[in-house]
Amino acid sequence: MKLVDTSVKRPVGVFMIVIAIVALGFVSLRNLTIDLYPEIDLPIAVVSTSYPDAAPQEVEKLISRPIESSVSSIEGMDTVQSQSQPGTSLVIMMFENGTNLDNALLDVREKVDQIKAVLPENASDPSILRFDPQQIPVMWIGLSGDNASSLQNIAEDDLVPYFERQSGVGSVSIEGGKTREIQVQLEREKLAQYGLNTNSLIQAINAANQSASAGVLEKGDQDLQVRIQGEYESIKDIRETNIISPTGAQLELQDVAAVKDTFKEVTTISKVNGDPSVVLSVLKKSDGNTVQVANNMYDAMDEMKEDLPEGVNMNVVFDTSTFIKQSIQSVVQNIILGGVFSVLILLLFLKSVRATIVIGISIPIAIISTFTLMYFTDNTLNVLTMGGLALGIGMMVDSSIVILENIVSYRQQGYSLKEAAKVGASELAPAVIASTTTTLVVFLPIVFVQGIASELFTPLALTVSFSLIASLIVSITLIPMLSSKLLTKAMQDNGRRYWFDRFMNKVNDKYRSMLRWTLKHRLITLISIIVIVASSFAITPFLGTEFIPSSDQGQIEVQVTAPSGTSLEGTQEITAEIDEKLEPYQEIIESNYLSIGGGGFEGFSSTSNQATYTMQLIPPEDRERTTAEVMQAIDDDLQNIVGAEITVSEMAAGLGTGDPVTIQINGDDYDVLQELADQVVFMISDIEGIHNPETSASESRPEIQVNVNRDKASQYGLTYQQVMSQVQVAFSGQIATRYRENADEVDVRMILPEDERRTISDLESTKIQTQQGNMIPLATIAELEQVQGPVTLLRENQQRQVNVTSDILERDLGSITEDVRSNLESMNFPEGYSYSIGGQAEDMADSFGDLTVALIFSIFLVYAVMAVQFENLLYPFVIMFSMPATAVGVLGGLFITGKPLSIPAVIGVIMLAGIVVNNAIVLVDYINIVRSKGSDRYEAILEAGPSRLRPILMTTLTTVLGMIPLALGLGQGAEAQQPMAITIIFGLTVSSFFTLILIPVVYTYFDDLSRKVVGLFQRSGRRKKKNESVTTE
Repeated sequence: MKLVDTSVKRPVGVFMIVIAIVALGFVSLRNLTIDLYPEIDLPIAVVSTSYPDAAPQEVEKLISRPIESSVSSIEGMDTVQSQSQPGTSLVIMMFENGTNLDNALLDVREKVDQIKAVLPENASDPSILRFDPQQIPVMWIGLSGDNASSLQNIAEDDLVPYFERQSGVGSVSIEGGKTREIQVQLEREKLAQYGLNTNSLIQAINAANQSASAGVLEKGDQDLQVRIQGEYESIKDIRETNIISPTGAQLELQDVAAVKDTFKEVTTISKVNGDPSVVLSVLKKSDGNTVQVANNMYDAMDEMKEDLPEGVNMNVVFDTSTFIKQSIQSVVQNIILGGVFSVLILLLFLKSVRATIVIGISIPIAIISTFTLMYFTDNTLNVLTMGGLALGIGMMVDSSIVILENIVSYRQQGYSLKEAAKVGASELAPAVIASTTTTLVVFLPIVFVQGIASELFTPLALTVSFSLIASLIVSITLIPMLSSKLLTKAMQDNGRRYWFDRFMNKVNDKYRSMLRWTLKHRLITLISIIVIVASSFAITPFLGTEFIPSSDQGQIEVQVTAPSGTSLEGTQEITAEIDEKLEPYQEIIESNYLSIGGGGFEGFSSTSNQATYTMQLIPPEDRERTTAEVMQAIDDDLQNIVGAEITVSEMAAGLGTGDPVTIQINGDDYDVLQELADQVVFMISDIEGIHNPETSASESRPEIQVNVNRDKASQYGLTYQQVMSQVQVAFSGQIATRYRENADEVDVRMILPEDERRTISDLESTKIQTQQGNMIPLATIAELEQVQGPVTLLRENQQRQVNVTSDILERDLGSITEDVRSNLESMNFPEGYSYSIGGQAEDMADSFGDLTVALIFSIFLVYAVMAVQFENLLYPFVIMFSMPATAVGVLGGLFITGKPLSIPAVIGVIMLAGIVVNNAIVLVDYINIVRSKGSDRYEAILEAGPSRLRPILMTTLTTVLGMIPLALGLGQGAEAQQPMAITIIFGLTVSSFFTLILIPVVYTYFDDLSRKVVGLFQRSGRRKKKNESVTTE
């Protein structure tokens, strides 16, 4: 091979190229973005619209449904979902895979613009966003102190602007604290006395708080802007705002209202480790490096701490980069351990430090080269891509082992160093290229798999491929060059390792005897292996299935739901009781963030009857119990608390979308949906493994519906809109203007005093001003009815939906899903109502289906590569008989380790399809080489088998031992790679054994078949020639 010859002839050139590649690799490594998982780009968009003080029914009717209808006809649209909550509408659009989301967003914007005119006047302009599942806060920072209002000011005025200027930071949001507000508290009697209404007051306040430009004056060669300054300069100015009554009386605002400098109504309470706090959540930019952003934030916090007032403390509550760094560090340790194991195996077999160095050097060069390819393909440094390197660590030396073994063989036959390097490497280079290609092509179908499985595992496949390509190039360039320089004394007998040679000689003798027996008893051998493989599938029902294993981050979440309508203070009393129950766990809780009434993320309405604890435990090595055990203990302790529904769950870094079990019930009537959902919850509650089942319809809130009698209202000259407006001003208030003070803007809200808007009686007696200026009680023109209203209304594809969701505990997802499906099939759903199973169960089913197709396509590609190499259609079938034997190892390995069949395990099976054939390729190729030199079939097999046993054992052991650290699940974040490593280790080990026995037997059968086919054609050809000659005569 010319490339091999050139490498041996030009060692300096090869050396300099390697140095350049290594340097480029280190530069690339420094610039790679670090994150927990690969970037997930799903074709999902969201339209968010706020409609202050509107009930979910109004939000659904006036906002969600018009937007749904407008966007549903966009090309490529797959599913349209909506969530209508108090004051908020979210319309979620899921496009078909492969849709250009940038173009789709333009279409969405065009459709939404067309229906803006029909949206309510008080609704905000719809915001159109690209859905990014990775846009979760990088860090939560707690700010605590005695004065809540000062904490809010410090956060808003000092910390947020400074933090948002840090490199990589996208935005910083605030939860908790108190926000300043100027309230104009109306005195209804005085308003009635002077014949004033709220509209006239708002107009007066707005008019008095205006600044305007009045043109330009010339002064010499200067143009002076004339500006009339009329904005409020103090609270006193607001109180003294001039008001003119309908009768012409000159009044001041303070004559008809009390102007108070106070705070907005508190809707959320935040506590960090029991102390009232303001919590800042830091989001990174979409292309930001999580670890780098966190490091920048720590530096920024150190700078700002020096300027904080005395008594104000700032600490990190949660830092997601900590787990990322620990996970990456664990993978790096696994790579190092795997590399050490592989090198030790090389040293054991090669008996030479020089030979071990020649091959071992391919590992770091392949890894460093991979970083370069990762950088230029926009991959990130994450748990899965690093896991790909860890998976490939043992395979990186396979090609080099085969090449070096052959070089040494020629060297021992008397060839010079250079000639042995050239001939030995060139002879097996085609086989090495073919075996590496078979490993690479199996990843090609994964790239075309759709959904989250592809998004997550395509980077892993690319990383493994990059490392193998780099190691292949090293094996046919650097290895021959180094062999020609360093192997002068390599591979000579060494007394310290002579025991291993004797051991390998015994193994060779045993293998040769076994090979003779199997060749003489071919049918028995073949049937026995077929029975063993078929029997292994009996294990399948005992395995179970799951989507993607979640990672243990040491986080626990406690969700508290008090009865509907419970006030913020009432919910806080319940959390005080929970705090007492959590006291015994303080030694193992590193941080505890409590949010009462907060949604946690902007865009979602707050609910006063809900609270959420988010707890970070100390590192696993510092505590005796696992996160799951602590979670279960806390769950048991909190069950005795009455007056609230409490669910405790482990917050895992799961890669699924949605809850493990989600049952979607569709129909038109919300009451029927609610009843069906309750029945489903009851039916699945007894299923083993179901944990905390709940329905989206179970949560309701009490509300007072004001039903305006339009006929009575019209008698007083009032419209429905006028009545609604006056009630809203009285009870929720209306922003009249904004007061500017020291670059801050403070809302000036017009509202009734708090003690006049507390009870139903206050609502009934609320004075409504008529067209004539008279004041009448609301009860005169409206009826009040107390009802239970939904908190959230869901729709999918323009049909109402209620979801039943559940966590799972101590049982695999697949088995639970089957039981759930069985129970649902026994239910009778009314006509027009249907159900479907979604969440991770749906993702798992879709991914398994896609990956099964990918596996079949991978096997075909492996066959195609081998057919090209051998220029024969039968020999690839011989080699592919090594694949079925992997089932014994895969299923047995998962059963022994107690791991269910998961997406990573299936990825491992696909990788095996390309790996297990490599040993068979080397074996069959060498049998053909020996036969081409004149040996008969039987002798060629007996010579090739023992001759190739050593490199087959070396490549198998280096691959297997290189993956041992991953299979053991050492370190944090190793859960996603563990099933892959287990699958490959057990599958490759068992397959290698069967390859050495089965492949020679199958080779003889196909060789016999090939001879018969050739003989048949030859006899046919001779008969044809004979007939032609007879005809001629």
